[in-house]
Amino acid sequence: MLRVSQPGPWPASPPPNRFDRFFEISARGSTIGREVRGGLATFFTMAYIVVLNPLILGSAADAGGSRLAVRALAAATALVAGATTILMGVLGRFPLALAPGLGINAIVAYEIAPQMTWADAMGLVVIEGLVISVLVLTGLRTAIFRSVPTQLKTAIGVGIGLFLALIGFVDAGFVHGHTGSPPLSLGLGGTLASWPALVFVVGLLLTMVLLVRRVRGAILLGIAGSTVLAIIVETLARPGPPVVNGVPNPKGWSLTVPTLPRRPVDVPDLSLVGRFDVLGAWPRVGWLVALMFAFTLILTDFFDTMGTMVAVAQEGGMLRETGAPPRAGQILFVDGVAAAAGGAVSASSVTSFVESAAGVAEGARTGVANLVTGGLFLLAMFLSPLVTIVPFEAASTALVVVGFLMMTAVRGIDWSDYEIAVPSFLTIVLMPFTYSISTGIGAGVISYTVLKLVGGKGRQVHPLLYLVAVLFTLYFLRGPLEALVSR
Repeated sequence: MLRVSQPGPWPASPPPNRFDRFFEISARGSTIGREVRGGLATFFTMAYIVVLNPLILGSAADAGGSRLAVRALAAATALVAGATTILMGVLGRFPLALAPGLGINAIVAYEIAPQMTWADAMGLVVIEGLVISVLVLTGLRTAIFRSVPTQLKTAIGVGIGLFLALIGFVDAGFVHGHTGSPPLSLGLGGTLASWPALVFVVGLLLTMVLLVRRVRGAILLGIAGSTVLAIIVETLARPGPPVVNGVPNPKGWSLTVPTLPRRPVDVPDLSLVGRFDVLGAWPRVGWLVALMFAFTLILTDFFDTMGTMVAVAQEGGMLRETGAPPRAGQILFVDGVAAAAGGAVSASSVTSFVESAAGVAEGARTGVANLVTGGLFLLAMFLSPLVTIVPFEAASTALVVVGFLMMTAVRGIDWSDYEIAVPSFLTIVLMPFTYSISTGIGAGVISYTVLKLVGGKGRQVHPLLYLVAVLFTLYFLRGPLEALVSR
């Protein structure tokens, strides 16, 4: 049930100063102290993204084999998170923090970048953000959002959660892939025979305990505790890097060896800012593939932000009778601009974070909380060298826990209604099984429209969703179509 805010309990007296009037602090029944506490809570519950986003993007190579520097990614992540969160506070005046989104960065790292250069991939992210901004201004974003059934949107989030969890297990070495049968197995030869795997298991248990105990910043504390354990393990047991003198070391750390940097505080490396190309992807992979990649980014960001916005507003009792928070148009517009900004600094698409609800729970009701959260992110830029000490085995615990949190939404799907249950099932399972988020979304949309048509309920499908289904069909058939065109 929606909690709609009522103007009755709010003070009728005029705010005491311009700052209060601009952010509507008194009008929303808040205080500076509550906003500061809320801003701190939001930062500590989502600060893990400064560690996790660089490790996800930094683990992948583009078509030419190039990788992005983890330290530069950390600085870019903190920069764009801080700047866009402050922008949301000033324009949206709503306690909704932003940062590069989990799930979207996985699409960029594991699906888009391997088929082009990093600059081309980030150019598509910039295009995504600009398109979203235009759709907000024209009102089409709301129309497309409404065209997809609510339960299918839920399935998309659940599927992304499972995909992230699988990435976490694989990157930590807890799960290994094989060319034969079975395709996946536990650890090395069915056992956890390495020290890094032990660090992951202990860190995951620690994070889950903190989560169950409702500790603020459980994910970040779990990463920090796992990293400390990893440093101790490396000092005593010396697992070493994944490759030693050109020879694979299967019992070593999967990517980063946890050692303390000489200078934990340093001038941020902003060398990735501005390294994007909005036109490069189209001739490199073809207009159809590039279009579908851009469409997948748009589709993924679309529903995440609108759902998060409503959830945070509901938590704080700020929903209006229309079911939207105040200044919803400005909030959505800033979100589109933020997505483009993420591509412009090579940090992947920026989106709203549901962890903002932690700040609302601490009393935040206005954009002042964003000034606090954003300011802390900007300070975090100068601590980016610390990111290089965090191994995948420590950071991957967050991927698994975030996957769990995203999967809890599965209860919102009516599994007794096969017309929605089957598309939801395909959406959820195909994302991790095919290692492709776009495949899951496409399978869900196509199967939903087909089942409705066959069942004589074609009118229940929004016309825009038919267009989406056609585009995904072309996407899946791009191989035969390209072969046909090349004759």
